[in-house]
Formats: sequence, C-alpha cells, structure tokens
Amino acid sequence: MGRQWLQAKRDVANLRKGAAVGKLTKEIAVAAKLGGAEPDSNARLFAAVEKARRSSVTRDAIERAIKKGAGIGDEKMIMEHIVFEGYAPHKVALIVEVLTDNNNRTAPEIRQLFKRGQLGAPGSNKFLFEHVGLVEAHTAKLDADIEEAAIEAGADEVEPLTHEQNDDIPADRKGARFITDLKATAAVSKWLSTNGWAVVTSELGYVPKNCPELSDEDRAQVGGFLQELDDHDDVHRVWAAMK
Repeated sequence: MGRQWLQAKRDVANLRKGAAVGKLTKEIAVAAKLGGAEPDSNARLFAAVEKARRSSVTRDAIERAIKKGAGIGDEKMIMEHIVFEGYAPHKVALIVEVLTDNNNRTAPEIRQLFKRGQLGAPGSNKFLFEHVGLVEAHTAKLDADIEEAAIEAGADEVEPLTHEQNDDIPADRKGARFITDLKATAAVSKWLSTNGWAVVTSELGYVPKNCPELSDEDRAQVGGFLQELDDHDDVHRVWAAMK
C-alpha cells in the first residue's frame, strides 16, 4: 500500500510539473506573438524565457514556443484571449485571464469553477482595478534604494517583494515590484535589466484599488478557490483584490 501511495504522489507531482511547463511555454508563445521573437527587444518574452529556464524547461521547448507564437515555421499559434470577471468567496473581486484554443470547452469549465464564487458579466468589476504594467525584479545589492530605482526607471510606484511573496525572488536578494503606465512597461524593464536588476516578470496586469478585510479563515477559503482557478490548464493569470 505504501509503495502505491508513493507512486500516486509521484504521478500527481508529474502532472503538476507538466501543467506548469505548459503554462510557461504558453506564456512564451503569447509574449512572442505580442512583441516579437527577440528576447532582447521584448521584455515580456525575456522574463518568460528566464522563468522557464529556471524551471528546467528544455531549450527545444522554449524555442518551439517562441517560433509558434511569432508565426515562424509551420506551427502557428491559434489562441483566444478571454477575460472573466467575478468574485471569490467573501466578495473578493477577481479578474481571470484565459488563453484557450477552444472556448466552447473552456468557458463552461470556468463557470463550473465559479460555483463557489460568483461569475459576473464582462465589465462588471474592472472598475475595481487599475490596468497597469507590472515589473518584478531583484538585485544582489541589498542596500539598493528601490524608490530611487523606480524614479530612474520611470515607474509610477514601487513596493518591496520577498521570496515568500514570489518564489522567483531569491531569498538572499532584494526584490521589488514596479508599477508603471501600460506603455512604459518595456522601458522600465529595460532600465532595470541594464542597471543591475534581474527581471523575473514583465507584463500588463491589474492592481486592486481596494481590498476587503478578511479573517485568517476567510483568507484560507479564498486562497483555496484561487488555487482551483489557477490549476486550470487554460487559466493564464488570476488577479484578486486581496492583500
């Protein structure tokens, strides 16, 4: 029985690893589709490739995803970007970004996941968020002034970011999340990359204007709901009004 359980654990771990690799290569393909196939001139692609490498995604898989997204070669990317809006338990506002090649399959599955929450109509809660550029990065300079870096890079706001908040930030380095105007995202990423910062995320996203107060029990329930959403293969990003 013990050996069967060990094998079951390995099977689950392998499934999770496969899903993670799938999401990483999908992000690479999307970044290449939106900004071109050259990581040096595409901040989002550069960050996606670096994250994939750290997760031991093979070089062939990375190159395949770039070519597919950029439309190079025989394999073309056919992917629909869909945004769902709604609420997690305890009225935590959500924006869920989905990338799918079959919305007739994906949409009912997302609606099913929202049974513990509440699915809203398009545009029902976007006003609760700011649509911004988000750049997350870290530096070996533990005495670095993140406010000064934000000003130099051209970001609007900055906040500290730790390994506990994002495991792409090494525990022994100083991390920060730079919030910027949508059009300035690439420029901020480029400045950071050339001034001693390692960029781990460069994307367009949503920052909540207000977050409800939650007890520890409420937070655990919301966290479980968000994990269920994030585990879906076609869910690309989940943005939640939650501290």
